[in-house]
Amino acid sequence: MMRTRPLKVALLGCGVVGSEVARIMTTHAEDLAARIGAPVELAGVAVRRPGRVREGIAPELVTTDAAALAARGDIDVAVEVIGGIEPARTLITTAFEHGASVVTANKALLAEDGSTLHEAAEKHGVDLYYEASVAAAIPLVRPLRESLAGDKVNRVLGIVNGTTNFILDRMESTGAGYAEALDEATALGYAEADPTADVEGFDAAAKAAILAGIAFHTRVRLDDVHREGLTEVSASDIASARRMGCTVKLLAICERAADGRSVTARVHPAMIPLSHPLASVREAYNAVFVEAEAAGRLMFYGPGAGGAPTASAVVGDLVAACRNRLGGSTGPGESAYAQLPVSPMGEVVTRYHISLDVADKPGVLAQCATVFAEHGVSIDTVRQQGKDSPEDGASLVVVTHRAPDAALSATVEALRGLDTVRGVASIMRVEGE
Repeated sequence: MMRTRPLKVALLGCGVVGSEVARIMTTHAEDLAARIGAPVELAGVAVRRPGRVREGIAPELVTTDAAALAARGDIDVAVEVIGGIEPARTLITTAFEHGASVVTANKALLAEDGSTLHEAAEKHGVDLYYEASVAAAIPLVRPLRESLAGDKVNRVLGIVNGTTNFILDRMESTGAGYAEALDEATALGYAEADPTADVEGFDAAAKAAILAGIAFHTRVRLDDVHREGLTEVSASDIASARRMGCTVKLLAICERAADGRSVTARVHPAMIPLSHPLASVREAYNAVFVEAEAAGRLMFYGPGAGGAPTASAVVGDLVAACRNRLGGSTGPGESAYAQLPVSPMGEVVTRYHISLDVADKPGVLAQCATVFAEHGVSIDTVRQQGKDSPEDGASLVVVTHRAPDAALSATVEALRGLDTVRGVASIMRVEGE
């Protein structure tokens, strides 16, 4: 039998995502009530500028006092879609203290202080859900958190930023340079006026911290994630990848060490073989590849951003939180962690694709090979090509076998010191073997 008294929802923020959440709650009210077992009622909407609230939201629900709304004792679930660290963190903890569960899409806050929020939720006996914080509508957090809870996840490899994937896709498919591809992404609304968070990898790094924390059940903060953006990726890098049968993607990579005693999390451009499932992810789509001990390889794919897809994930979490509320239970907690250390990037075992500008004369290859050997780095393939004349030098492209990143980085620095090496044209990691 359905309960007639509605569950009350506070909406903290009503921008692109928040207004979509309100719309879904209104237009799908009967469906949501049937799935939950009780009606859900929008009890208040906190905004900074009331004049910008979209049509369909009753004016009497709108307030500029978000703190008072979060502190109401009759709220069952607070939906936080403001973003950023503050006031979001204070509003979420206030909602916990007054007995409300919280659904959030706030990747920055979760990456910065997720463990503290989990502890606060558990202390007050309420839920914290955040499916929308990573890859929008793609069901990823809940499968890692619940469906694979009995398995051992060893690796999470993914494209988690649609803007950067669009840019790299355009550079590959049209031959555009980085600046030109960014301009197109901006014109189409994929890139913000200030694209720094996307193109410098901050957005992907926050998502990597969240994914690593869930996958390995250990505390991983944003500062633990090695981050490189794609601003230095050139048309020649794209061409080099194509010659190797690869494509370039900005990847978030979370791995458990072979001995199981530590984890790593990193974001950087990388070449991946065209045969890898992630290579076919085009435009602004996201995809995440999960490798688990028992389940094997799983791939999650779909739109990773946008108001409607993100709101879909938020409302999915809202349904789960409301069901728990109705049943007097809470979802899976995260207060007990495995406490695995996060290893620095230098200890990550990876491969390099290195393009060198060298003098066009005998002995150069042997000299470079000696440097690789001195640093314990094995060469997989090497290609040398002369330019228009001996005075212009030659191009030497080396792909290494797997080695610690610190050894590979030291090798590159030593190569720079050779009198026959005129410059390092590009360096990129190779992944997805």
